[in-house]
Amino acid sequence: MAKTGLAARLYRGEADLNIVGKRKLWFAVAGALVLVAVLSFAINRFSLGIEFAGGNSFQVPASVGTMAQAEEKVNAALKSDGGGAEVVTAQKVGSTSGEYYELRTSQLTADQATAVKDKMAQEFGIQPEQISGSQVSEAWGSQVTSRALLGLLIFIAVVAIYLVLRFEWRMAVASIASLLTNLVLTAGIYSLVGFEVTPSTIIGFLTILGFALYDVVVVFDKVQENTRGITANNNMTYGEAANLALNQSLMRSLNTSVVALLPVGGLLFIGAGLLGAGTLKDLGLVLFVGMAVAFLTSILLATPLLVLLKNQDPRISAHNKRVLGRRGAIARGEVAPKGAPKAAPAADETIDPEAAALAGAAPKVGARPAGKRPTGARGGRPSGGGGNRPGGAKRR
Repeated sequence: MAKTGLAARLYRGEADLNIVGKRKLWFAVAGALVLVAVLSFAINRFSLGIEFAGGNSFQVPASVGTMAQAEEKVNAALKSDGGGAEVVTAQKVGSTSGEYYELRTSQLTADQATAVKDKMAQEFGIQPEQISGSQVSEAWGSQVTSRALLGLLIFIAVVAIYLVLRFEWRMAVASIASLLTNLVLTAGIYSLVGFEVTPSTIIGFLTILGFALYDVVVVFDKVQENTRGITANNNMTYGEAANLALNQSLMRSLNTSVVALLPVGGLLFIGAGLLGAGTLKDLGLVLFVGMAVAFLTSILLATPLLVLLKNQDPRISAHNKRVLGRRGAIARGEVAPKGAPKAAPAADETIDPEAAALAGAAPKVGARPAGKRPTGARGGRPSGGGGNRPGGAKRR
């Protein structure tokens, strides 16, 4: 029979990728990436926009020249009248009245902002009225940050309650851990790249929360389906059933992620990169990175972490030992595989009672425990029940 490709086996859920079995590797990789992200927070920090750090914004018509020329002339104006301030970011924006260069600077006083505006008009050879300026206090950014953190805490609390009611507390812990890891890694990439943190960035972070949760719930729903009543059979451990669920839902998660990443990638690479729509850059990057990382954490982190937690359950631990014990007994020839014809043991053959106990089949759901037959019973009848006939009765 010809071998089918990986894509075809993924669609049928037959790829048999050992994801859960390599959970130590995934945990080590995730831990290393989180450490790099934390170090980036401490060393590189974040490039805060004027909404969070405070500053001034100037808009000049794009007709004055290229963006590099506009930035150079604004820096010259700031050097003479801005008290040492400089341009932090520059981007091209469009409106109904035309295209503009938006140049954001560090904090200026009211007098400095007026002097810089006049100097810029001289440098560009335009009227001061053609240059618009605004000032943003860092207090506004602090308020946005506090509201975003409050929203994040409320979201995590509501999600935890839902997951406990829908699944169980171990699945809730694994989901929240995967979600937090996703946020830390996304923020770490943002810090390493050095993109400016704006209100669009905060909106993007809050948006990826729902996507990351959806992907985890899809996988956990299949895990719950595969592991329902698992202790009633001795064919598969909990980790193997969870790994099977991952393989069965992997293509669905991949399709969902690709479909979601295509428009976001177009927003980032085409809108911000090729067309120069700088206002889309912040939102596009955080969405693209967050959704990609959400797919990886839901597959490589959430389910392996769930298996690690479930294996601590005494009932699941005993079941896993029973399954492995039965396999060991079958490998040694002490127990015949299920469905194989039974053969009487040889006269000199002995079976380890402990291995045989582990190898025995698990009781079926709802089965009654086997008990001793009443004394004197024969053929399933009570003693004396039908053995003696009434006096004088003759056999016909």
